[in-house]
Amino acid sequence: MTRGRLIVFEGPEGAGKTTQVGLLSAWLAARGVEHLRVREPGGTPLGDEARRLLLDTPGGLDARAEALLFMASRAALVAEVIVPAMARGALVLADRYFLSTYAYQVAGRGLPESEIRAANALATDGLSPDLTLLFSVPAQVRAARAAARGAPDRIERAGDAFHARVERAFAMFLSPNWQAGHPEAGPVVDVNGDGDAAAVFARVRAALGERWPGLFDAAAPAPAPGR
Repeated sequence: MTRGRLIVFEGPEGAGKTTQVGLLSAWLAARGVEHLRVREPGGTPLGDEARRLLLDTPGGLDARAEALLFMASRAALVAEVIVPAMARGALVLADRYFLSTYAYQVAGRGLPESEIRAANALATDGLSPDLTLLFSVPAQVRAARAAARGAPDRIERAGDAFHARVERAFAMFLSPNWQAGHPEAGPVVDVNGDGDAAAVFARVRAALGERWPGLFDAAAPAPAPGR
Protein backbone atom coordinates (compact mmCIF):
# COMPACT_ATOMS: atom_id res chain seq x y z
CA MET A 1 0.00 0.00 0.00
CA THR A 2 1.29 3.47 -0.90
CA ARG A 3 2.27 5.57 2.09
CA GLY A 4 0.05 8.57 2.64
CA ARG A 5 1.27 12.14 2.79
CA LEU A 6 1.25 14.76 5.52
CA ILE A 7 0.36 18.24 4.25
CA VAL A 8 0.56 21.00 6.85
CA PHE A 9 -1.07 24.44 6.78
CA GLU A 10 0.76 27.09 8.81
CA GLY A 11 0.74 30.80 9.49
CA PRO A 12 0.15 33.43 12.15
CA GLU A 13 -3.26 34.36 13.54
CA GLY A 14 -5.74 35.32 10.83
CA ALA A 15 -3.70 33.88 7.96
CA GLY A 16 -6.72 31.94 6.68
CA LYS A 17 -5.20 28.47 6.91
CA THR A 18 -8.24 26.87 8.59
CA THR A 19 -10.51 28.06 5.80
CA GLN A 20 -8.11 26.61 3.23
CA VAL A 21 -7.90 23.26 5.01
CA GLY A 22 -11.68 23.09 4.81
CA LEU A 23 -11.75 23.99 1.12
CA LEU A 24 -9.12 21.41 0.25
CA SER A 25 -10.91 18.75 2.30
CA ALA A 26 -14.15 19.46 0.41
CA TRP A 27 -12.34 19.37 -2.95
CA LEU A 28 -10.68 16.03 -2.15
CA ALA A 29 -13.96 14.56 -0.88
CA ALA A 30 -15.67 15.54 -4.13
CA ARG A 31 -13.00 13.61 -6.03
CA GLY A 32 -13.21 10.56 -3.77
CA VAL A 33 -9.68 10.97 -2.40
CA GLU A 34 -9.23 9.41 1.03
CA HIS A 35 -7.99 12.01 3.44
CA LEU A 36 -8.16 13.07 7.06
CA ARG A 37 -8.37 16.57 8.48
CA VAL A 38 -6.70 17.23 11.84
CA ARG A 39 -5.84 20.27 13.91
CA GLU A 40 -3.37 21.11 16.63
CA PRO A 41 -3.81 20.96 19.48
CA GLY A 42 -6.60 18.38 19.55
CA GLY A 43 -7.80 15.35 17.65
CA THR A 44 -7.57 12.85 20.51
CA PRO A 45 -9.06 12.79 24.02
CA LEU A 46 -5.71 13.92 25.43
CA GLY A 47 -5.29 16.53 22.71
CA ASP A 48 -8.76 17.97 23.19
CA GLU A 49 -8.14 18.38 26.91
CA ALA A 50 -4.75 19.97 26.18
CA ARG A 51 -6.47 22.37 23.79
CA ARG A 52 -8.89 23.44 26.50
CA LEU A 53 -6.04 24.07 28.93
CA LEU A 54 -3.88 25.87 26.36
CA LEU A 55 -6.55 28.20 25.02
CA ASP A 56 -8.87 28.74 27.95
CA THR A 57 -6.84 28.48 31.17
CA PRO A 58 -7.43 31.66 33.19
CA GLY A 59 -4.38 33.33 34.65
CA GLY A 60 -1.86 32.10 32.10
CA LEU A 61 0.56 29.20 31.85
CA ASP A 62 4.28 28.91 32.34
CA ALA A 63 5.97 28.91 28.91
CA ARG A 64 7.52 25.48 29.50
CA ALA A 65 4.22 24.01 30.61
CA GLU A 66 2.59 25.50 27.52
CA ALA A 67 5.19 23.95 25.21
CA LEU A 68 4.95 20.55 26.85
CA LEU A 69 1.15 20.53 26.59
CA PHE A 70 1.50 21.16 22.86
CA MET A 71 4.05 18.34 22.64
CA ALA A 72 1.83 15.90 24.55
CA SER A 73 -1.09 16.67 22.25
CA ARG A 74 1.14 16.23 19.20
CA ALA A 75 2.55 12.91 20.40
CA ALA A 76 -0.95 11.49 20.86
CA LEU A 77 -2.15 12.85 17.50
CA VAL A 78 0.81 11.43 15.60
CA ALA A 79 0.69 8.01 17.22
CA GLU A 80 -3.08 7.52 17.37
CA VAL A 81 -4.33 9.34 14.27
CA ILE A 82 -1.78 10.55 11.73
CA VAL A 83 0.50 7.52 11.44
CA PRO A 84 -2.38 5.01 11.11
CA ALA A 85 -4.04 7.18 8.46
CA MET A 86 -0.84 7.49 6.48
CA ALA A 87 -0.19 3.76 6.82
CA ARG A 88 -3.43 3.06 4.96
CA GLY A 89 -2.48 5.53 2.23
CA ALA A 90 -4.58 8.52 3.23
CA LEU A 91 -3.65 12.15 2.84
CA VAL A 92 -3.51 13.97 6.16
CA LEU A 93 -4.29 17.70 6.18
CA ALA A 94 -2.97 19.26 9.38
CA ASP A 95 -4.05 22.67 10.62
CA ARG A 96 -0.72 23.50 12.33
CA TYR A 97 2.16 21.21 13.23
CA PHE A 98 5.53 21.85 14.78
CA LEU A 99 6.47 25.04 12.89
CA SER A 100 3.89 26.71 15.10
CA THR A 101 5.79 25.52 18.15
CA TYR A 102 9.01 26.94 16.74
CA ALA A 103 7.23 30.25 16.07
CA TYR A 104 5.11 30.60 19.20
CA GLN A 105 7.16 28.90 21.89
CA VAL A 106 10.72 29.50 20.63
CA ALA A 107 10.43 32.92 18.98
CA GLY A 108 7.36 34.11 20.86
CA ARG A 109 8.04 32.81 24.38
CA GLY A 110 11.84 32.70 24.15
CA LEU A 111 12.33 29.02 24.98
CA PRO A 112 15.62 27.39 23.89
CA GLU A 113 15.39 26.11 20.33
CA SER A 114 17.62 23.11 20.95
CA GLU A 115 15.37 21.86 23.74
CA ILE A 116 12.17 22.42 21.76
CA ARG A 117 13.62 20.62 18.72
CA ALA A 118 14.61 17.65 20.89
CA ALA A 119 11.16 17.52 22.50
CA ASN A 120 9.53 17.76 19.10
CA ALA A 121 11.60 14.88 17.73
CA LEU A 122 10.34 12.78 20.63
CA ALA A 123 6.72 13.89 20.16
CA THR A 124 6.64 13.26 16.40
CA ASP A 125 8.81 10.14 16.42
CA GLY A 126 10.63 11.80 13.53
CA LEU A 127 7.53 12.28 11.33
CA SER A 128 8.20 15.24 9.02
CA PRO A 129 5.65 16.93 6.76
CA ASP A 130 5.76 16.04 3.08
CA LEU A 131 4.90 19.69 2.41
CA THR A 132 4.06 22.72 4.50
CA LEU A 133 2.03 25.56 3.02
CA LEU A 134 2.90 28.75 4.89
CA PHE A 135 0.38 31.55 4.35
CA SER A 136 1.67 35.12 4.08
CA VAL A 137 -0.93 37.83 4.62
CA PRO A 138 -0.59 41.57 5.39
CA ALA A 139 -0.85 42.29 9.09
CA GLN A 140 -3.90 44.52 8.76
CA VAL A 141 -5.79 41.84 6.84
CA ARG A 142 -4.91 39.19 9.41
CA ALA A 143 -6.00 41.47 12.25
CA ALA A 144 -9.39 42.03 10.61
CA ARG A 145 -9.88 38.31 10.05
CA ALA A 146 -8.91 37.47 13.63
CA ALA A 147 -11.26 40.11 15.01
CA ALA A 148 -14.13 38.71 12.95
CA ARG A 149 -13.72 35.31 14.62
CA GLY A 150 -14.98 36.65 17.93
CA ALA A 151 -13.45 36.68 21.40
CA PRO A 152 -9.69 35.96 21.34
CA ASP A 153 -8.26 32.93 23.11
CA ARG A 154 -5.37 33.00 25.61
CA ILE A 155 -2.64 32.86 22.96
CA GLU A 156 -4.31 35.43 20.74
CA ARG A 157 -4.32 37.77 23.76
CA ALA A 158 -0.55 37.49 24.22
CA GLY A 159 0.12 41.03 22.96
CA ASP A 160 1.49 42.85 19.93
CA ALA A 161 5.17 42.30 20.72
CA PHE A 162 4.65 38.56 21.09
CA HIS A 163 2.76 38.28 17.81
CA ALA A 164 5.35 40.41 16.02
CA ARG A 165 8.04 37.91 17.07
CA VAL A 166 5.83 35.05 15.87
CA GLU A 167 5.27 36.75 12.50
CA ARG A 168 9.01 37.32 12.00
CA ALA A 169 9.67 33.67 12.79
CA PHE A 170 7.18 32.44 10.20
CA ALA A 171 8.82 34.70 7.59
CA MET A 172 12.22 33.26 8.54
CA PHE A 173 10.97 29.70 7.95
CA LEU A 174 10.72 30.49 4.23
CA SER A 175 14.47 31.09 4.01
CA PRO A 176 16.36 28.31 2.16
CA ASN A 177 19.13 28.64 4.76
CA TRP A 178 16.70 28.09 7.62
CA GLN A 179 15.15 25.09 5.89
CA ALA A 180 18.56 23.60 5.18
CA GLY A 181 19.38 23.85 8.87
CA HIS A 182 16.04 22.33 9.90
CA PRO A 183 15.55 19.21 7.75
CA GLU A 184 12.90 17.93 10.16
CA ALA A 185 10.58 20.68 8.81
CA GLY A 186 10.54 19.24 5.30
CA PRO A 187 9.82 21.53 2.34
CA VAL A 188 8.07 24.80 3.20
CA VAL A 189 6.49 26.89 0.45
CA ASP A 190 5.03 30.38 0.57
CA VAL A 191 1.38 30.86 -0.34
CA ASN A 192 -0.02 34.35 -0.80
CA GLY A 193 -3.01 34.27 1.54
CA ASP A 194 -4.35 37.73 0.65
CA GLY A 195 -7.64 38.02 -1.24
CA ASP A 196 -10.88 36.08 -1.17
CA ALA A 197 -10.95 32.43 -0.17
CA ALA A 198 -11.49 31.12 -3.70
CA ALA A 199 -8.48 33.03 -5.05
CA VAL A 200 -6.29 31.75 -2.25
CA PHE A 201 -7.55 28.22 -2.80
CA ALA A 202 -6.46 28.43 -6.44
CA ARG A 203 -2.95 29.23 -5.19
CA VAL A 204 -3.10 26.29 -2.79
CA ARG A 205 -4.08 23.98 -5.64
CA ALA A 206 -1.27 25.37 -7.78
CA ALA A 207 1.33 24.78 -5.06
CA LEU A 208 0.11 21.24 -4.47
CA GLY A 209 -0.17 20.52 -8.19
CA GLU A 210 3.41 21.60 -8.73
CA ARG A 211 4.56 19.00 -6.22
CA TRP A 212 2.04 16.22 -6.99
CA PRO A 213 0.62 16.87 -10.46
CA GLY A 214 -1.06 13.50 -10.70
CA LEU A 215 -3.28 14.26 -7.73
CA PHE A 216 -3.95 17.98 -7.84
CA ASP A 217 -3.82 19.11 -11.46
CA ALA A 218 -7.30 17.98 -12.55
CA ALA A 219 -9.58 20.90 -13.38
CA ALA A 220 -12.27 21.30 -10.75
CA PRO A 221 -14.09 24.30 -9.30
CA ALA A 222 -13.28 25.42 -5.80
CA PRO A 223 -15.92 24.48 -3.24
CA ALA A 224 -17.85 27.26 -1.57
CA PRO A 225 -15.83 28.92 1.19
CA GLY A 226 -16.56 27.68 4.69
CA ARG A 227 -14.98 26.22 7.80
